[in-house]
Amino acid sequence: MSNEKIPYKIYLSEDELPKQWYNVRADMKKKPAPLLNPGTGMPVTAEELGHVFCDELVKQELDETTPYIDIPEEILGFYKMYRPSPLVRAYCLEKALDTPAKIYYKFEGNNTSGSHKLNSAIAQAYYAKKQGLKGVTTETGAGQWGTALSMACSYFGLDCKVYMVKVSYEQKPFRREVMRTYGASVTPSPSMTTEVGKKILAEFPDTNGSLGCAISEAVEAATSQEGYRYVLGSVLSQVLLHQTVIGLETKTAMDKYGIKPDIIIGCAGGGSNLGGLIAPFMGEKLKGEADYRIIAVEPASCPSLTRGVYAYDFCDTGKVCPLQKMYTLGSGFMPSANHAGGLRYHGMSAILSELYDQGLMEAKSVEQTAVFEAAQRFARVEGILPAPESSHAIKVALDEALKCKETGEEKTILFGLTGTGYFDMYAYAAYNDGKMSDYIPSDEELQKSFDTLPKINK
Repeated sequence: MSNEKIPYKIYLSEDELPKQWYNVRADMKKKPAPLLNPGTGMPVTAEELGHVFCDELVKQELDETTPYIDIPEEILGFYKMYRPSPLVRAYCLEKALDTPAKIYYKFEGNNTSGSHKLNSAIAQAYYAKKQGLKGVTTETGAGQWGTALSMACSYFGLDCKVYMVKVSYEQKPFRREVMRTYGASVTPSPSMTTEVGKKILAEFPDTNGSLGCAISEAVEAATSQEGYRYVLGSVLSQVLLHQTVIGLETKTAMDKYGIKPDIIIGCAGGGSNLGGLIAPFMGEKLKGEADYRIIAVEPASCPSLTRGVYAYDFCDTGKVCPLQKMYTLGSGFMPSANHAGGLRYHGMSAILSELYDQGLMEAKSVEQTAVFEAAQRFARVEGILPAPESSHAIKVALDEALKCKETGEEKTILFGLTGTGYFDMYAYAAYNDGKMSDYIPSDEELQKSFDTLPKINK
């Protein structure tokens, strides 16, 4: 189909919505390494994980062979309130850049949570309710996940306790209030409300927090209360599974118009949105049916893929979670107080780590001021104020489009616009006032953190 016939926004009908999630691990010849019990060094069992996570989610976490998993009707019904999300042809951006590249973005900000996070939040809340639990605990970085989960818990009548990374708690008070409006309790992390929080504060009294800290507190809160389980917004394979609705919708829309992306770009913190976006395309790549250039983009201040090591590490700072083999900066790494709160995680999804290690995808790190420059450039022509996290993908998409301008190549670029930045005005103000700075950790800082990796890697 000719480009002239491609609409500005491509929507699917309700009948075209995915009815199953895609488990990319089923098509991986070399699977991600298993989660390990830190005490025994042996692969964790379903029974062990069941003390922390919901039973059905444990099954999904450990399933490496089932390629497609049915989406329950109750979740499909909820999805229809805000899905399908639009696939947008960025005609205005292409014109502004004067590039021959064709640019598309999958926009996940068309719901009250303002991001893709609701795709997994509603699934995890559903399984918690089905199990008869009282409530759930979680962490949140920038606040999108906490907002999404508070919405999902409100829908199913579950209690929701959120531990929010301290720097984001302070920078994004309105995001905090949205969570409270939906009935969640929100605590800045690390806090004095948990034993692990007290321990972290004793060691790092001036810390701005991290997702690793918040995870530790949320896990302790869940395991110390009857009728509660912990749910996670990224990193775990179950979360990437739920987020595949993004990629499945995108591929269906592109196939409908005969579009094949040459380059697929996503921001990467824990890996859920990137993993969800690339899943069906990666599946084709794994099976030798097609090839794509896939780029993960992370902050230079927290560069787990580009400067981390591939090793077993704790998923949390307090070292209460299982060990996962992933690209990591060390569970004790404390990133600088950058504005992309959702990307402030020391590690990376086991699935994406394994795919990256196999050379099936690339990674780039970008500095904060360059990210906000790209965000502003995008906002001025496309009419959406992007989240700082999403803007990492925008930065590299712009770079690739400008390369096409230099070479004259007509490449098709797809990136994930994971959410809106309307609760991130503190960050935009810092950029507009010229007060934003860049921070890149030194090799010495990273090595100090690497030296604390579990002895299982020795």
